[in-house]
Amino acid sequence: MYKHMLIPTDGSEPSARAIKQGIGFAKEIQAKVTGLYVAPHFYHLVDYYRDIDAGSIQKYEAAAKDQAQQYVTVIENAAKAAGVPCECLVVTGELPYETIIKTAESKGCDLIFMASHGRRGIKGLVLGSETLKVLTHCKVPTLVCR
Repeated sequence: MYKHMLIPTDGSEPSARAIKQGIGFAKEIQAKVTGLYVAPHFYHLVDYYRDIDAGSIQKYEAAAKDQAQQYVTVIENAAKAAGVPCECLVVTGELPYETIIKTAESKGCDLIFMASHGRRGIKGLVLGSETLKVLTHCKVPTLVCR
């Protein structure tokens, strides 16, 4: 059976449910967990008259780091409460699905356990689905929690 699960989070309610269920499943099968949050890069638009100062970038990076830590702490706490071995990572990436896949492969995960927001129609088309992209492009088995 599975020995090492990757549980990515985006801090959403569906992710919180997937964390709870994923940690429970990991406990049942005696697997270890790697928790992951993919932090976005800082991008800005520069107009002809001004640029964003270094202080703004530093404030953004500090806030993003704090937020990321809050998200992975949810995974760490759930794993600790269940007695499941866990390591958590915050990785900066442009495309979350690619970072999820690369992390699963580099960490030797044999299962990805992730949430789906269940967006359909125009929202699904416009916003896309990181879960669908992982399912489409990844060779690691993926279990989707809804």
